[in-house]
Amino acid sequence: MINDIIKDAQARMDKSIESLKSELSKVRTGRAHPSLLDHITVEYYGSEVPISQVANIAVEDSRTLAVTPWEKPMVQAVEKAIMISDLGLNPASAGAVIRVPMPALTEERRRDLIKVVRGEGEQGKVAIRNIRRDANSDFKSLLKEKDISEDEARGAEEQIQKLTDKHIVEVDKLIEAKEQDLMAI
Repeated sequence: MINDIIKDAQARMDKSIESLKSELSKVRTGRAHPSLLDHITVEYYGSEVPISQVANIAVEDSRTLAVTPWEKPMVQAVEKAIMISDLGLNPASAGAVIRVPMPALTEERRRDLIKVVRGEGEQGKVAIRNIRRDANSDFKSLLKEKDISEDEARGAEEQIQKLTDKHIVEVDKLIEAKEQDLMAI
């Protein structure tokens, strides 16, 4: 029982780390990459869908993305979705193609992005701590039902704490690496 709870917590913490990596990959470092637009949704026949489901996203050059909606009426909707996103991009449509130039990162913008990265890191840490809390409450309920002894519960809580500490250090390393990447010119 204890091992199942610990394995579940380990798997959930690993997923939190993967989710953080995914979020950090969206924070741009000045280079154009199609995944920058992955989290942007656009209204398509009454439902919100990711841009990648209504348009083709390609890298035109190192600083420009070319977004080509599959349907002509979607050009305005896609352009508006990119404009109101939190990325600070100014798309320009030329017929059926929307060009999204990546502005050069100013020092101020880099600092803003570092704040975003740190916020994402903090959310990752909170998720990991919540998993620890859930596992510890599972141990307490097993203890209350007398399925495990107090010593077993204490030992299990120590294992979960070590697991938590390991994952928190991993989050810190990811944040540090992303900050270095953002500050590099």
